[in-house]
Order: sequence, then C-alpha cells, then structure tokens
Amino acid sequence: MTPIPLVRRLATTALALTLAGCASAPAEAPNFWTGFLDHPHGYLDKTKAPNAAAFLPPPPEPGSLRAQDDIAIYRATRALKGTPRWNQARTDNEIETPSAPRIFDEALGVTFVPEAMPTLTRLLGRMLGDLETVQTPAKRGFFRPRPFLAEPAETCFTPETWLADSGSYPSGHSALGWAWALVLAEMAPDRADPILARGLAYGESRMICGVHYASDVEAGRIVGAAMVTALKADPAFQRDFIAAARELNQARAAR
Repeated sequence: MTPIPLVRRLATTALALTLAGCASAPAEAPNFWTGFLDHPHGYLDKTKAPNAAAFLPPPPEPGSLRAQDDIAIYRATRALKGTPRWNQARTDNEIETPSAPRIFDEALGVTFVPEAMPTLTRLLGRMLGDLETVQTPAKRGFFRPRPFLAEPAETCFTPETWLADSGSYPSGHSALGWAWALVLAEMAPDRADPILARGLAYGESRMICGVHYASDVEAGRIVGAAMVTALKADPAFQRDFIAAARELNQARAAR
C-alpha cells in the first residue's frame, strides 16, 4: 500500500475537523425586526408602485345610503363586546411584528414560527412596507375620519393617538390581510378556502373593533389585490416567493 504523504494527511485531518465543527455548531438565529421603526422596507419601486388614490373611488359621501349603512354597521357591531368574535378582533390588531402572520395558523394547519420560516417571515413583513407605499396617498388624500371619532363609542382596544391622525379609508389591515391570504393561498392551494376566509375575517375585525367602516374594509381588499398583482411582477419578490413556499411546504410536511 502506498503511504499517504504527510501534507495530504494533515490536510485531510484539518478538513474533517472543520466539517465536524460546522456540523456541531448551532445555526445562527435569524435577525428580525422588533416593531415599526426597524421594519423592513417593501419590494416595490415607489416611483412605479400602484397608487391607491388613482384607482380607488372616493369614500361614501356623508348622508349617502352607503354612508348610512356604514354607520348602522358600526353601531350594530358595538353589541359584540365580550363575545369571542370581539376578542378575536382585538387580537387581529397585531400587524407589525414578525409573528403577526400566525393568524393563519389554523387555516394553514401549521404553526407559524418565524425562526423556522425566515424567508416567508421577511416576505410577508416586506409586504407591509409595500402597503404603506400603495395606500398612503389615498389615506392622506381622502382622509376620512375614523368611526370612533365621528361617533364616539366602545372599541375593542384603546386607540393609540396616531390612529386618529391616520385616515380611515382604505383599511390597511384589510389590505394586508387580503394580500397575505392571496399569497399564502398560492403557496398552499389545498388550503386556499380557509386561508382566504381568514384573510377576509382579519379585515372584518377592523370593522368589529370600531376603527374602520365597512366600506373602508372593502376598499382595503381592492388595495391588497392590486399590491399583490404588482408584487408578482417583481423579480426579487418572485425569488423570495419560491424560497418562502419551500419553507412553508417543509413545515407542513413535518407537522
């Protein structure tokens, strides 16, 4: 047997030790954001993104039948206080944290764990950044006062001061909930029905909480659909979508 040269033996040993060290070293935990201030930016170029002020109709005129219907629904949903649906609506206020998409746990049939799905977590988080780009011109341009300001009544959570300065039309939560639902339904088509139902309910929670009118919620869904259409044409989003779908499918297969 031909002896192995010393240099090669040393190199082989060093490689084996390196591989063993890599195998035993714990994986580095993903670094996520903590709130709105350090939230990731969106995918869309702000100069080319859809402009909700350009494609949304204006909110209902005061005194119109639609506006009267909005007020009637606002008043009727105050009676839901103390019910499970009221409590769910309060929980659905979460939107900025990395774990906010856990609202879809039951619909997906898997627990949403950001650390186990880092690409999916960032993709869904970046969509909030895109929503701000798309909806802000409409919120500022129309600036519809929120229901609890126009007619003070109980809300399912105590509104922060900034909420009063943010227009009611369209509903951002409704937009993002519907956008998330559309994206997740494409990743898990066999669970599309419950995913879409949950996305709709997420928007309805804003109406139940008393921080949006019904027409705000409906307009939000239009915004969410328009945003997803634009994102599906974005190369960076397309790449992340493939990786995120793989993460989700792996989690579902391992459940």
